Amino acid sequence: MASTDFNQQLHRPGLGPNVTSDDLDAGIADLIREFQFSPNDGRIWLGDARMVLIHSEALATLREELIDLFGLSRTRGLLTRMGYTQGGLDAQLARRVRRDENHFDAFKAGPQLHSLEGVVTVEEVRTEIDVASGKYYGEYLWHDSTEAIDHVAFYGIGKQPVCWAQIGYSSGYSTAFFGQPILFREIECRAMGFDSCKIIGKPVNEWQDLDEVELAYFSPEPFVHHPAGGQIADNDPESLASQLNDPFALVGVSPGFKQACHLLDRVAATDTPVLFLGESGVGKEVFARNLHRISQRHNGPFVAVNCAAIPEDLVEAELFGVVKGAYTGATKDRAGRFERADGGILFLDEVSSLSYAAQGKLLRALQDLEIEKVGGSAPQKVDVRVIAACNNNLAQQVRAGQFRHDLYYRLNVFPISIPPLRERQEDIPLLMNLIRKKVSVRYNKPLGGFTEAAINALQDYAWPGNIRELENMVERGVVLAAEGEAVDVEHLFFHTEPLAEEIVSAETPSHPEPLPLFELLEQLKQSGLTFEQLEVKILNRAVDNSGGNLAKAARALGMTRPQLLIGLINTALTKAIKEFGRP
Repeated sequence: MASTDFNQQLHRPGLGPNVTSDDLDAGIADLIREFQFSPNDGRIWLGDARMVLIHSEALATLREELIDLFGLSRTRGLLTRMGYTQGGLDAQLARRVRRDENHFDAFKAGPQLHSLEGVVTVEEVRTEIDVASGKYYGEYLWHDSTEAIDHVAFYGIGKQPVCWAQIGYSSGYSTAFFGQPILFREIECRAMGFDSCKIIGKPVNEWQDLDEVELAYFSPEPFVHHPAGGQIADNDPESLASQLNDPFALVGVSPGFKQACHLLDRVAATDTPVLFLGESGVGKEVFARNLHRISQRHNGPFVAVNCAAIPEDLVEAELFGVVKGAYTGATKDRAGRFERADGGILFLDEVSSLSYAAQGKLLRALQDLEIEKVGGSAPQKVDVRVIAACNNNLAQQVRAGQFRHDLYYRLNVFPISIPPLRERQEDIPLLMNLIRKKVSVRYNKPLGGFTEAAINALQDYAWPGNIRELENMVERGVVLAAEGEAVDVEHLFFHTEPLAEEIVSAETPSHPEPLPLFELLEQLKQSGLTFEQLEVKILNRAVDNSGGNLAKAARALGMTRPQLLIGLINTALTKAIKEFGRP
């Protein structure tokens, strides 16, 4: 990769009379190395993430137009959530780069990255961290905040703090880093006439005077519960019980989650059929129940049926009902799921598991909104909104002749894809904390939180079972951990499980003792491979072992994702030139 020396960008005049290049590099060389500039293809990288440089004046103009268009409150929410997402992404980088550092030095990567990204100069005032007990207190000063300076340029000095995106960044970074909701507040701001901005952060439940408006900035839609039960306060038993006892709480701030929530909100007020798509365990029924809760049919019933659990010969009876005497054992009339959902919503989960014949009967009911009970002689009208879910690729099943194309088009009017947990890294700390609180209340067992090792393991794990697996694992941790103790790695899984090795390796990777160099060279010579062929094999093996995840493959090889991509492209080009000659 053609890249510029990022140090050259930093070592320039104007850094201040008391700041030298040696001071600037002290403690941040590892972070500086994560910046890669590739001018030939117009890309900038920070770790595995692509970045962009934007003029501060352009951001200021965007901010002004957002305020004029949406008002202060909504603009604050948008910018805070944007900053929250960026902070969560930087926390992943910090945990990877400083995995072997103590928790204080590892955490400092956040303020250091915030400064390196050109947003603000961070001065630490006070930091207290006790991961095992879940305690955190952070107090910092922000100097030369671009956000405050730009706001003052348009609106002058005011009475309220305005560093909205930066507050979101600090909260998102700390939340992702500690595995529990941390909320920062701006106590003083340059836009209020102070020389610098002052922020204080601590766990959400330690703030005594939070209001719903402030917490709503971390929620993508009004109907979504605040992150990790953000409204929950340990000193408010009534609020705690009502929030934690809701088994259908939607929690998350990741882009994919917010997109799904946005689509849910747009379609809720209609009677349009909705098809939820996603892997097993991502929470499709939770989304379906929230759709019912915010729809015009919220006063009607919500009837869920697992199509995969209905025997083939009972599908018609389960869905449409039975008339007394229709068959042996039918001693009375029995309503089917369509009839029971009359006036409300019928949720068909695992709809792809229905047989071809059952699909035809379902299609007829959806087209006419009429059902005929088994043994009945007259059709019966029903007022039902049908929503469905599946964890398979229905379009592919249609092409394979396994699913009726006409039923597919009837159900697939408004598809909503729910991302898997491995693509919702920002949400993992919020989810694990909420689940821990729920289980602790259920079993009346107060716990301190999660250890650093547990946080790292949970965030590094691939989660093939998604949120359902996370719920099971955290519940196990709560059961095994002693009262008042933090949940640790060994509490989360049993060593006899096949998945245990994967979780442990995410936290404490073990590597075989490397062979001496001369032995490696001898083996290479005997294999008959050229160095070029060896490079191809190493790159491809790393990609295969990571399941196609290029970022994970790059980390395994000790290189950045852009470097891996360049290596793969170069090997592919070399192979093509050898086979077909130069163009």
